[in-house]
Amino acid sequence: MNYSHEVERMCTVAKGPHHGPAPIPEEGAWVKATEIKDISGLTHGIGWCAPQQGTCKLTLNVKNGIVEEALVETIGCSGMTHSAAMAAEILPGKTLLECLNTDLVCDAINVAMRELFLQIVYGRTQTAFSEGGLPVGAGLEDLGKGLRSQVGTMFSTRLKGVRYMEMAEGYVTKLALDENDQVIGYQFVKLGKMLEDIRHGTEPNVAYKNNISQYGRFDSGVKFIDPREE
Repeated sequence: MNYSHEVERMCTVAKGPHHGPAPIPEEGAWVKATEIKDISGLTHGIGWCAPQQGTCKLTLNVKNGIVEEALVETIGCSGMTHSAAMAAEILPGKTLLECLNTDLVCDAINVAMRELFLQIVYGRTQTAFSEGGLPVGAGLEDLGKGLRSQVGTMFSTRLKGVRYMEMAEGYVTKLALDENDQVIGYQFVKLGKMLEDIRHGTEPNVAYKNNISQYGRFDSGVKFIDPREE
């Protein structure tokens, strides 16, 4: 290491405190992290691309500084889904620092990685106070039955009002309106569960009917409309 002439001429002043870094909560323990391998935790966060036409929700399960599990969910950009496929292969097995300095193909995924890195190294994970953290595979719990991302899609205009198209529960097929033409409920198909039933041998029409449900005062509707065609 090279020192400037000015520094070389200085006398030495002893350093007093040697307390190290402040401890951060990690999986139910207080840890003084000095290296990447000292970091553990499961958390998720979002990122967005420069033109802000799409977003990514990234979930990472980190054990001893290494990403053991990654869940990449994207919306709003068709190319982003292919980027997510690549990022999901890239992330596991890398250290947090490697992930931060790896091109994850898409701006939104890179930004999500940056935000997660900050959360994790500062001890702001979802498992900060959970003893032992969560097992690898816990990220899938966010998806629910059918292992399908929860998406909300709504459209509205001043002239024609609102249309519910997709809720966390599933694909909306009908809206129930009252006598004032206000939405009071909706009918939906649990797509993930329906496709799971079909994969396991149920006839498609039967699976479709078995996975139709409703929310709100649907049965009290005076008028029912298809949100995509009416």
